[in-house]
Amino acid sequence: MLDITFLGTSSGVPTRQRNVSALAVRAPLAGAGWYLLDCGEGTQQQLLRTGLSLHSLAAVCISHVHGDHCYGLPGLLASAGMGARQQPLRLIAPPPVWQWLQATQQCTDLHLPYAIEFIDLSTLRGQSFELCAAGQARLMLSAHPQVHRAPSHAFRFELVQRQIRLNTAALQAAGLPPGPAWRALQHGQDVTHQGRQLRSADFAHAHTRRLAAVLGGDNARPDALRAACEGAQLLVHEATYSRAALQKAGPGPMHSCAHDVAAFAQCAGVPNLILTHFSPRHHSEAGQDLLMQEARAQYAGQLHLARDFDVYALDFDGQLRMQPPAASTS
Repeated sequence: MLDITFLGTSSGVPTRQRNVSALAVRAPLAGAGWYLLDCGEGTQQQLLRTGLSLHSLAAVCISHVHGDHCYGLPGLLASAGMGARQQPLRLIAPPPVWQWLQATQQCTDLHLPYAIEFIDLSTLRGQSFELCAAGQARLMLSAHPQVHRAPSHAFRFELVQRQIRLNTAALQAAGLPPGPAWRALQHGQDVTHQGRQLRSADFAHAHTRRLAAVLGGDNARPDALRAACEGAQLLVHEATYSRAALQKAGPGPMHSCAHDVAAFAQCAGVPNLILTHFSPRHHSEAGQDLLMQEARAQYAGQLHLARDFDVYALDFDGQLRMQPPAASTS
């Protein structure tokens, strides 16, 4: 299962209802840590209203250099240091973000008591990188280019779990009752029953299940993510504008509208779609209703418009379930 917490859902600037971009991802089957996707200004303040700890933050992934996606990074890292964090932290980002962070550290006398392990975002294009593993589960990450004013990437988080299933009907036919011997066979050990050796390979079979979510940064062309969305159960994508607002804004901002994102998700066969990164002009109830109407007219799957502190759980069966909120926005 993947757990996704929205920490900021506004584009460009914060408003009283929404902070700028940040998203937390957890995969409890693969490890206890969590992953931060983008870190707009004020993200650490948002985290104070959730159960997420900077001590268990495993990596920060920055989609692109624009400030509403990264200006909160130095303060968040400094607070982690003030909180006596010691373990290294991965930073997966464009090289200019790393250069800017190093300059900020030097100019503000910021000394961190833990190491930053920088990974150039471009090295993950089309390649899966293992973030963590526990037992038979692994969490993989890859990056996928988008179309924006600055180089921007989406992140595909893929959870892979290997399971060993027993052929219970065959075991019952062999006369072996459930119990420790079944567990031994499941763990690859042969057993002896009534003088007959039962081989694990004959009764235990490996099964792999996968779960993938594509979490986008700023992107003017949703179809740029067609390959990234193959086999994915969830797409989280910016819907900065309504269709009319996008036409009025023109090509300069290089963002998407709800209509176009929904049409792409329908064409790509992604069963779950969450829209986020809304222009402040669409933060009102009427603005959100407009975006929902435009998206629903194009998309037949499960559709949500994210709010700050919304929490979703994506299961291996492809079901997206809304969880109790991470915090109250009142």
